[in-house]
Amino acid sequence: MFGDRFASPLFLWLLALLPVIAFLLWRRRRKREVTVQFSSLLPLAKVGPTIRERLRHVPTALRFVVIAVLIVALARPQSVSSKQNISTEGIDIVLLLDISGSMLAEDFSPNRLEAAKQVAAEFIDARQNDRIGLVIFSAESFTQCPLTTDYAVLKNLLGQVKNGMVEDGTAIGLAIANGVNRLKDSKAKSKVIILLTDGVNNRGEIDPITAAKIAATYGIRVYTVGVGAQGQAPYPVQTPFGIRRQMIPVDLDEKVLTAVADMTGGKYYRATDNRTLKSIYHEIDRLERSKIEVTAYRRYTEHFGWWLGAGLIALALEIGLSVSILRKNP
Repeated sequence: MFGDRFASPLFLWLLALLPVIAFLLWRRRRKREVTVQFSSLLPLAKVGPTIRERLRHVPTALRFVVIAVLIVALARPQSVSSKQNISTEGIDIVLLLDISGSMLAEDFSPNRLEAAKQVAAEFIDARQNDRIGLVIFSAESFTQCPLTTDYAVLKNLLGQVKNGMVEDGTAIGLAIANGVNRLKDSKAKSKVIILLTDGVNNRGEIDPITAAKIAATYGIRVYTVGVGAQGQAPYPVQTPFGIRRQMIPVDLDEKVLTAVADMTGGKYYRATDNRTLKSIYHEIDRLERSKIEVTAYRRYTEHFGWWLGAGLIALALEIGLSVSILRKNP
């Protein structure tokens, strides 16, 4: 009934006042006693006290029990239903996702953007206890989801990502800077950015190399993933006769992406289809496993209800005895 802890233990100090109050009541009662003198008590010597006389102090004792039990209830005894040492990653991760027009190329199934979203969702499912955020970019960059451990919300926001949310273009440096801004104040043991793009930086106020230097200053590793088949890729084009596919060149700045990864302690990967893209995220998931031991308290069970109930029963018993068989006459 006491559980493992008290939510408000300061109330227990009130128990120390009960002996003091009992002493003061006893002293006051002694002063109020009336003495009646008899010539002799010998005729009553053989008459013992009745049961009623023996129990005359029970209501007072019950009153103190009521007060003590209610004080314990106020302190809110609790049981820790799941206290255990668990391993957590202690990692903050920001996913940077390119949503420019070229991500609609269909060298991936069904296209680069949808394949990237699917693999990112699987990556999120594989993590536990890490905070993960999502930044999307095209000509501009903005945070789709801040760092969170609510993976359901994160995946829902990931599912809403589509081409056309911002002006077309590829602002890789701006996206990295945005990711750094999300991680720079993090107290996590490890801070990681995973950048996925299929193009060349052509927009934004900051270039990728400068952004990488800033990331390195804050101890942030940047893994870069370039997506696109070798040579050319089919791209859907709207025509008066419906959607037609035409081949477009794959324009990927692997040199810059490699430099960004090397400068921050990360690694550059090239994905040419769904399978290689999935294997890349699996490898990053394996690399970013930094176990630390923490103590987790899962849930608390309240026990004050039992004490409150006991107090009410004692109070009802005290009142019942005081107005019936142990009633005091003036």
